[in-house]
Amino acid sequence: MRRRTRRPPRRSLMRTATNDPQRTCILSGRQAGPDQLIRLALSPDGHVLPDPAAKAPGRGAWIGVSAEDVRSAQGSGKLRGALGRAFKGDARSVPDDLAAAIEEELARRAFDRIGLETRAGHLSFGFERVLSAARSGDARLLLHAADAADDGVRKLDSALQSGRPGAKSIRLPAGRERLSMAVGQANVVHAASTNAGAATRIEAATDRWRAFCGLEERNGGRPAPAM
Repeated sequence: MRRRTRRPPRRSLMRTATNDPQRTCILSGRQAGPDQLIRLALSPDGHVLPDPAAKAPGRGAWIGVSAEDVRSAQGSGKLRGALGRAFKGDARSVPDDLAAAIEEELARRAFDRIGLETRAGHLSFGFERVLSAARSGDARLLLHAADAADDGVRKLDSALQSGRPGAKSIRLPAGRERLSMAVGQANVVHAASTNAGAATRIEAATDRWRAFCGLEERNGGRPAPAM
C-alpha cells in the first residue's frame, strides 16, 4: 500500500496589517504601507488620477510626499519622469496641478466619513456641547475647523486632556463652511465624537489629508518636516 505524501498547508491569501506589502514613493523612494501613501492610477485614456482608496484597476504609482513637494517635482519635470517610469510610458496626461487634485480627493473622502459618522449619531456639535463632552471624558476625538478661534480651540483641547488624557484633537485643513456642509448643519466650528470606532475611522480619514497638506499629525496645525 502506497503511503500518501502529506502536502504542506496552503498559505492564507489574507493579509494582515502587519504584513501588508510595502510600496515605494516614486518621488522620494520612501517605503511604507498602502495606508500611509497615496495611489495614483490611470484612466482608460491615460489620464493620471488620484486613487486614495487604491481600488482602480491596472498599474498604480504611489506618492508619499507633501503637496508642496509634488508641486516642486511637477514644476521641475521630475514628476513626469517618475510617472513615465511607473506607468511604463502609458501616462498621456497629468493634471496641471496634480497636488490640488490629490488634496481635493483626500478632503472629499475625509468629509464623506465625517458625514457618515454624523448620520450614525456619532458626532455632536456646538461649543458648549463639545466642551461638556470633553470635560466629562466622553469625547474620544475633537475636530476643529481651520478658521476656529485659537482661544476656543485651546479651551476645548485643555478640557479634552483633563477629561481623557491622550485623546486626539484635529484641526482640519478646511474651514467651517466645508465642515458645516459635510454634517448638514449651519456654522459648525467644533465637533466631538464620543464613539471610539467613529473616532478611529475619522482619524484615519483625516491623517493622510493633513499629512499631504504638510501639517503635523497632532494639534496645532503647524507645518511638518518635508518627507
